[in-house]
Amino acid sequence: MTNTTFVELGLSQAVLSAVADMGFTNATPIQAEAIPVLLTGKDIIGQAQTGTGKTAAFGIPLLERMDTASKSVQALILCPTRELCLQVAEEMKKLSAHIKGVQVLAIFGGDSYDRQIRGLKTGANIVVGTPGRVIDHIGRKTLKLENVQMVVLDEADEMLNMGFREDMESILSETPEQRQTVLFSATMSKDILALTKRFQRNAELIKVTRNEVTNASTTQYYLDVKAGAKLEALCRLMDVQQLELALVFCNQKRTVDEIAEKLRERGYPAEALHGDLPQAARNVVMKRFRNGGIKLLIATDVAARGLDVDDVDAVINFDMPFDPENYVHRIGRTGRAGRTGKAFSLVTGGERRRLSEISRYTKVEVERMAVPTFQDVVRMRRQQFTNRIIQTVEAGGLESFEGLLPKLIEAGLTTEQVVAALAKLNFGELKNEFVQENIDGAADRKSAGKREPFQKTAFQPGGKNRGGYAERSTPRGERFDKKSGKPYPTGRNSSMTRLVINIGKQEKISPSNIVGAIAGESGIPGSVLGQIDIFDKYCSVDVPATLVEEVMRGMSGVKIKGKKVRVSIES
Repeated sequence: MTNTTFVELGLSQAVLSAVADMGFTNATPIQAEAIPVLLTGKDIIGQAQTGTGKTAAFGIPLLERMDTASKSVQALILCPTRELCLQVAEEMKKLSAHIKGVQVLAIFGGDSYDRQIRGLKTGANIVVGTPGRVIDHIGRKTLKLENVQMVVLDEADEMLNMGFREDMESILSETPEQRQTVLFSATMSKDILALTKRFQRNAELIKVTRNEVTNASTTQYYLDVKAGAKLEALCRLMDVQQLELALVFCNQKRTVDEIAEKLRERGYPAEALHGDLPQAARNVVMKRFRNGGIKLLIATDVAARGLDVDDVDAVINFDMPFDPENYVHRIGRTGRAGRTGKAFSLVTGGERRRLSEISRYTKVEVERMAVPTFQDVVRMRRQQFTNRIIQTVEAGGLESFEGLLPKLIEAGLTTEQVVAALAKLNFGELKNEFVQENIDGAADRKSAGKREPFQKTAFQPGGKNRGGYAERSTPRGERFDKKSGKPYPTGRNSSMTRLVINIGKQEKISPSNIVGAIAGESGIPGSVLGQIDIFDKYCSVDVPATLVEEVMRGMSGVKIKGKKVRVSIES
C-alpha cells in the first residue's frame, strides 16, 4: 500500500489537482488504507502519529462527499490545540483549492469571537476547532451542528489527556446520530476504546505500525550531558552538526524563555513559542521559522502541536518529555515529506531512566553520541572559515583588496597572524566557562570513578534489565520531575501545594474541566495533578510544589465555562 498513487484511489480531478499542487503523487500508508474505507461512509479508528498524513487521510474523503451547494456546517474536525487547529484548517484549504463553494473556518481560544461568528454566519461548511471554543459557540447558538455529516477527532488521545472528555462527549451528542465518525489517536487506551464504543458504529481499525510511526527516516541519538551544561551542549551540537533549522523542546514555558534568551545572547537566531504568547506573536514567530529567519525555535509540547514545517533538520530534546508518547510526537517533526532527519536528546541525572522507558516503549535503540568538545567546535569553525575563503577566491572580484596583505606585513605582522585575526573577527570570542571542562556526563562519571549506568543495560528494548540499574518500580503513567528525576507525587502530601480556583458546582464544573484548563494553558501533563475537590463556589487542586508558579502563570486570565478564573494558594 505504500506505493499506492492518488490516481489509483479513484479520486475526483479537483482533488487530484490539489494534491498535485501540494507536490504529492503517492499516498502514505494511512492515506492508502483510510481513504477507500471512508469513501464508503464507514466509521474508522486510525492509529497513527503526527507526520503520517492524517489530515489528507480524512480530509480527502470529506471533500469528495461534500455538498458544496449547502452553506451549513457539514464537517466538524476537533483538535487539541490552536496550532494543530490552524494547521489542519490550512491543509483543508489547500485540498479544497479546486472545489468551488468550500469554506473552511478555524475556531479556537485566544482568537476574536467576532471573526469566528462572521465566518459561521457567511456559511462555513467545514469547521476546525478546539473543544472549548466549539462548546462556547454551541452555547451561544452561533454554531449549529444538525447537518453535520462527518465528525473527526484528531489526536483524540491528546484531547483526553488534556481533560476534554466531557466537552468531546457533549459536542458529539449535538451532532446527528447517522453521522460518520472518524477518530485518530496515537494510542488505544481504555478511554479511547470507551469513546469509540459509545459514539462509533462498527468502526474499522486502521493501524500504522509503531516502526512506521516512529519514523525510520529519523536517526535518533542521545547525549549524556554533565549537569548544568545543557545549554553549552546545545550550542556545540548546533555548530558541529551545522544545523540550519532545528526545533528544541523544553517541558516548561519558563525554560523556553530562558533558553531562547541565552541563545540570542550567544548570537544564535532563536525565538520562543509557548502558550503565554498572544496568537499574533505566535503567527509571526512561525512565519519567521518557516522562512528561515529563525534558526532555532524553542517550544513546549503544547505550543508545537500542529507545527508543520517540512525541512526541519533536527529535533532536540533539551528536556526529556514526561511521557514516551510525547517523545514520538516530538521526533515526528523532522524527517518528513520524504526527507531524512535527526533527533537528539540531552540527558542528565534522572532523565537517563526516562530515556530507557522511551526506548522500551518505541522498541528502538537510541544511539549514544559523545558530547562535542570545545576543540570539535573550533575545528568545525576553522573548516567553515577555510571553505568560505576558498569560495570567495573562486568567485573573484578581489582586485580592490589585493594590496592589503603587503601593508600588514610591512607593519610587522606575519601571514598567519593576519589570517588568525580575520578568523577571530569572523567568529568572535570562542572562550566560555566550559572551555576547559569535559561536559560529557558519562566521561565525567568515569573519571570520578563512578560506575557507568548504561553499561550492559543501555536501551535493550523489551524484557527486564539485566544489571546496571533497577527496573522501574513506580506505577505506569507516573510522571517525573525534570530536575530530580523522581516521580511527581500524587495525592495530598508535603510535596504538593493546594491551589484554590474561584469556580465550582454553581458553574457545573467538573474535574476534567480543571485538568484540561491547567494542562492546556500550563503545558504540564494533567496526570501530575493530585486531588481535586469541587465545592459550590470554588474548587481546589493539588499541584506539585515545583510547578505552582508555572500553573498560576499559565492560568492567569483564563476562562473556564465562560468565567474568568482567579487562582490562589490555599492559606
